[in-house]
Amino acid sequence: MPIVLNGDTGISTPMYNGAISSNAVTPVVGMKNKIINGACVIDQRNAGALINPAVSGYTVDRWYYFQSQTSKGTIGQNAGSVTPPVGFTNYLGFTSTSAYSINSTDQFLIQQSIEGFNFADLGFGSANAKTVTLSFQVYSSLTGTFGGVLQNSASTRNYPFTYTISTANTWTSISVTIAGDTTGTWVGATNGTGVKVVFSLGSGTSQSATAGAWTGTSFITSATGATSVVGTNGATFYITGVQLEVGSTATSFDYRPYGTELQLCQRYFEKSYQQGVALGASGQGNTGQTLYVGTGNTVAGGDKLPNTTFMVTKRTAPTINTWSTNGTANTLANMSGTDLATNSCTPNVANDRSFFAYNATSSVSGTSGCVQFQWSASAEL
Repeated sequence: MPIVLNGDTGISTPMYNGAISSNAVTPVVGMKNKIINGACVIDQRNAGALINPAVSGYTVDRWYYFQSQTSKGTIGQNAGSVTPPVGFTNYLGFTSTSAYSINSTDQFLIQQSIEGFNFADLGFGSANAKTVTLSFQVYSSLTGTFGGVLQNSASTRNYPFTYTISTANTWTSISVTIAGDTTGTWVGATNGTGVKVVFSLGSGTSQSATAGAWTGTSFITSATGATSVVGTNGATFYITGVQLEVGSTATSFDYRPYGTELQLCQRYFEKSYQQGVALGASGQGNTGQTLYVGTGNTVAGGDKLPNTTFMVTKRTAPTINTWSTNGTANTLANMSGTDLATNSCTPNVANDRSFFAYNATSSVSGTSGCVQFQWSASAEL
């Protein structure tokens, strides 16, 4: 059984289901829930704000929203401000902003991609593929049959599934059991995409397939006949407590400490802004990366800023974005909070552990020997 060391007493105590106990009976080794941020607690990018991306974008951490047509809905943490289900404090909410009739190739979806390192033990693509159960809490202004899909990295192996919401505007517990795929090509223990978990908000006929069986038809995003949330203006779809686990039965949700969940998210996305502050926010002086310039208070063109080491090693060398403390993209600010030359800050990724940035313009003056900026690092799948 796993052992946790009690830092106060030095006594080793068995740990069950993530909690210290002396009489628990079912030890859980490792991370039971393959989903990260299934309770929608972490929202580093948007700090609770709704988004309406032109095509796609990340909402709460690890959850990706895609739409094949623009301006069909808004999505974000706790949209609609309804009371979350018992045991949860947050959810991911979508609201349709038109009554859109989807065409055959349309896709509107919420998705999480699970890294191969975290999924390879399920043996998909082999005779030893394990059965999994997907469970979640869902709430919608619509009733009927809804759809989603489990799929491989290349979207060439898909398992469409359905679930039913019988009562509108009520949290409903759902579980779907899926036999592991014994064929097809699945990414193994690598930092690539091991599996994608997709919830459809509306899918065209060519993007849908019969529920309940694995299919080799490419790019399926839902089950045939599923409800289209984007088809009704003002329709809502809220979800939380998402769990993907081994076995044919849904067990209790795997609550993890906030700090642990944050670190799991930071493998894929990290920022210099304090938690609760959205990317590009203004008024963020003296909280990000600071460069001491030295005598003369001048940063010469091409000067390198000190390396920034990430809190958590990234899945791969990430994409870096920078802002001044006033929220101006790619720009340095002095310690008085005044932007320096436009596009004066250019990031240069070193590896999955750190990056540095440099002054991409001619010499600029700092204040008190310092210039500063904010940053984000994305290594999403």
